[in-house]
Formats: sequence, structure tokens, C-alpha cells
Amino acid sequence: MRPIKEECPGYYWYYIGLIEQNDVVNALTETKKSSIEFIKSISSGLENFAYAEGKWTIKEVLIHCIDTERIFSARALNFARGDKQVPNSYDENLYAANCEAASRTMKDIIEEFEAVRYSNICLFRSFDTQNLKKSGQTPSGTATVNSIGFTICGHTQHHLNIIAERYLQTVKK
Repeated sequence: MRPIKEECPGYYWYYIGLIEQNDVVNALTETKKSSIEFIKSISSGLENFAYAEGKWTIKEVLIHCIDTERIFSARALNFARGDKQVPNSYDENLYAANCEAASRTMKDIIEEFEAVRYSNICLFRSFDTQNLKKSGQTPSGTATVNSIGFTICGHTQHHLNIIAERYLQTVKK
């Protein structure tokens, strides 16, 4: 079931809107396939490219997607298990500055993305309808487990769109 606006903080809705699927497990599975295809299509010479000064490199963007997926999936797990603690927000720029992207290979990053996403497919597959409806307080507002799963997919799609539009198009000019 697709989330509705009342199930999540406002900014999640943008990400959810990028996803076509109507079921969270299908969304995680299908976007895993399309994401990996896209990432593998990026020329090896562009891995450490940033389209402007102060912007992350392609590898940093991809690691940011992995980090965010881990953080959001932990929130989904907490809420599904009934944990009422409000999770901390995280500083994405601090994480990017410390992710050691330049020393990592794209092969390694792709393997990590696949492993994290597969883990989340298994996690969300384990949730029944009642678990998907459970909610908790995030740093941005109340979110259901289901909306978090869709947001994970949409967040990655958002950043892949940015890579296509800003990084890869800048190189073509």
C-alpha cells in the first residue's frame, strides 16, 4: 500500500512521489535493480567528479544514499518493534566528509549498496500490515514504517536524478 500524506513529514512526500510502485517491498526490489543499472553505467573516470566546488563527488553521493538508507531503516525497525524513543537527526555533511569515498572503489560501493538494500528488502518483507502502519517520531515529525520504506527508495532516486542531471550533463557540455 502506498503511504498517504498524513503518514509522514512533509519532505518525505517529495521522495515518495518519485516512486511508482504501490508496495514497499516491490519498491525496494525494483529500485534496487534500476539503481544498480544506473550506477554501473557511470563512466569510471567520473567517480570522483563533483559538478561544482563544494559539491560532493559521485562516490560521496552514493555513500550518502547508503548511509541514509541505513539510518532510515533503523528508524523503521525501531518503530515496528514499538520503540518510542525519538531518534537523533544526523549531519549528512559530516558523514560525507568522513566517508573516505576517494579511497573506495565503485565496485566496493555497489556491493555495499546491494547488501544494504537486500537487507532492507528482507527487513520490510518481515513486516506485516500492522507493522507497516506503526509510526514513531522522527526528528522531522511522525512517520509510519511504510512511509520510511518508500522514502528510502525515493531518496536514492532523487540523488540518482541529480547525478544524471547535474553531474553527467555537466560533463557532456
